[in-house]
Amino acid sequence: MNLSRRRFLEYCGIVAGTIGLTPEDLLGLNEALANPSAPEVIWLHGSSCTGCSVSFLNYISDTAPESVVEVLAGSINLTHHATVMTFAGESCGAVLEHAVKHGNYILVLEGGVPTAFDGLCCVAYSYKGREITYAEVVAEMALHASHVVCAGTCSCFGGIPAAGSNPSGVIRVAEHIAPVGTINISGCPANPNWVVWAIVQLLLGNTVALDSDGRPTALYTQSVGQNSKTTIHQTCPRKSSYQNNRATDIDDTVGKCLVNLGCRGQWTEAKCNGCWNGTEGNGHWCIGVNSPCIGCVEPEFPSSQSFFQSYSSGS
Repeated sequence: MNLSRRRFLEYCGIVAGTIGLTPEDLLGLNEALANPSAPEVIWLHGSSCTGCSVSFLNYISDTAPESVVEVLAGSINLTHHATVMTFAGESCGAVLEHAVKHGNYILVLEGGVPTAFDGLCCVAYSYKGREITYAEVVAEMALHASHVVCAGTCSCFGGIPAAGSNPSGVIRVAEHIAPVGTINISGCPANPNWVVWAIVQLLLGNTVALDSDGRPTALYTQSVGQNSKTTIHQTCPRKSSYQNNRATDIDDTVGKCLVNLGCRGQWTEAKCNGCWNGTEGNGHWCIGVNSPCIGCVEPEFPSSQSFFQSYSSGS
């Protein structure tokens, strides 16, 4: 595929405000992409529904460039992504082996790591007559990566695959590859803009400040007043309805606080209200479309508590 770097820069220019890129960032990105030694991006899939990739694909398709294939394969040198690549088996293994030998790649991981049954619950590919598990390839490739980015709550914290009885023994990536650090872009699915933001920051050589859960503070830490963190609840446009105008039925939610329908916004830190689905503004996130916040960016997600069970603490 022949894609100019101009198309990727055009995309970054369009969404610069939503993903926090300054004019200086765009200039630096242009210089980084002009460098023939720009790092490869290796994107691997473990225990997940591939929803983060699907969300990314759906988002990019409505803007320039037209697809995530164009962005990653043509602009930032994606060499492996199971959802969009055409090769498999020996060819797949050869690409990953080559990357490990040369290093200097960004490793993006989507999905938790199954550890039960010697990791055979999730086989990433077959190579030289042997099945290579996701657990094995993640451990090997993380050692040689310049950075490790976890896309989605499953890879960041275990998510849905690690919930309940967890018979496949799924754990979060950071636990599996410790002490190698990870940049966690949590969410179910991860916000496509945030994934782009993380990759762009790494291409620019910028240091990414992280919170105690390994998430970029630029994306997940909101503040109200001086030096005070806050939650989605504190910046929710429905906060004024918390005391006296709570929804009690899913058919009657417009303008009402959704806490009695299980909203977890009181415990959730993320800038979801800034941009979702490629559009800025409060109308394009979960609460904006009359759905409770399910706390999908948090380490405890999904938890054992029903999404529709009332949460009454907070203010």
